[in-house]
Amino acid sequence: MRFRTTTASIVAVLAVTVVGCSSGKASDSKADTIKSTAPEASSTADNSVAAKNTGIPPEPTGAERDAVLAAIHDVNSNLTHDEDKAVNAARNQCASLDGGATNPDHTAAQRFSYDGVTLTDDDGSHINLGLRKTLCPKS
Repeated sequence: MRFRTTTASIVAVLAVTVVGCSSGKASDSKADTIKSTAPEASSTADNSVAAKNTGIPPEPTGAERDAVLAAIHDVNSNLTHDEDKAVNAARNQCASLDGGATNPDHTAAQRFSYDGVTLTDDDGSHINLGLRKTLCPKS
C-alpha cells in the first residue's frame, strides 16, 4: 500500500511539474525562464527535470548501471532478473533516502519485494548501503 502511495505521489508531482512547465502564462519562475529561452524542449527533458526535483537520479548507464545491479544482486540474485525494474526501484529508493523517509530500510524492503521475492528490513538496509555507494551517495 505504501509503495502505491509513494508511486502515486511521484507520478502526481511529475504530472504537475510537466503541466506547470508547459503553460503559456508569463511568470518570474526560473523554470519558465529557462523553458522560454531554450528551443522547444522535449517531454523527456521535462520529465528528467521533474525527476531531479523529486530526488530521483538520472538512469545510470554503463559501469554505473552495472555497479547498481551488482549491489542489488548481492542482496538477492532474483531481484535483477528484470534489470530495468531493479534500476527503476533503485532510482525511486534514492528519492526516499534523500527525502528523509522515516524508515528507509523498510521502504527499500517493500520497494524491492516483487516477483515473488519478499525482503526484510535488514535486506533493505543492505540495499540502501549499496545504493549509497553507487547510485545515490549522500548529498
